[in-house]
Amino acid sequence: MHLDEGRCAAEAGDWVAAGHAFVRAAMEGSEEGAELAARVTVELVPLADGGSAEAAALLAGIYLEYFDESALPLAVRYARIAAEAGSPAGQRTYGHMLATGHGVAAGHERAVALFRAAAEGGDAYARFNLAQLVDDPDESLRLLADAAGDGLVDAGAVLADRLSGLDRDEEALVWYLWAAERGHVGAMNAAACWYRDGFGTAPDPVQAVRWFFVMLAHGNADGVHEAIQWAKTGVLDEDQIREAGRLAGDPGAAEALIDTALRGGRT
Repeated sequence: MHLDEGRCAAEAGDWVAAGHAFVRAAMEGSEEGAELAARVTVELVPLADGGSAEAAALLAGIYLEYFDESALPLAVRYARIAAEAGSPAGQRTYGHMLATGHGVAAGHERAVALFRAAAEGGDAYARFNLAQLVDDPDESLRLLADAAGDGLVDAGAVLADRLSGLDRDEEALVWYLWAAERGHVGAMNAAACWYRDGFGTAPDPVQAVRWFFVMLAHGNADGVHEAIQWAKTGVLDEDQIREAGRLAGDPGAAEALIDTALRGGRT
């Protein structure tokens, strides 16, 4: 879908929209999206040099993500231009460079200022970055919640970790589940383990196995052998395993577990 959007925008001569669409495709794992994002820089450069802060910010991100280190000076140049023009994306990108010392001398205070400006401009990634640099724990939690509210799944998972560290386990589990439901595998594992051990809730092996099944569907088999052992030792019966599979949207995984653990099938 994003590739088609990008091609349509390119045909219309809207190179900024095309670049954004190709980057979104690349972020979802499309190699063609990454290739097209790199190609569109040829069209973005004159726009950025002509004063488009949005084109400059987009260029900086593409040079950072889809080019080798030889393009780093260009990334720095366009990130700085975009940041100085007040682009939230440019402020966030240049702030990241300053925070990490990537291509520029590290500057913590300036990075925080840029992240804050970008966050105030509505940039969710800047809120996420700022949350990990500010000293006030309450502000950090608020920024993470705001970033998660804007759809940044990693922010929800980090928020859960922070709440866990504060022994606010019920709230932490809510955010682990929020992130898990949106595809964050680490949060899936946390949810499974917390239901297994009764953190933030009563122990619930059905919910634990549910999230082990979802993890498996995402290519992570951690927890599968534990689920097999639970079935073999009677912690879960067939109906409970099938319920876990139903909740996971993967009844086939439940039947495979039953076959392996209770009917002598092989892993």
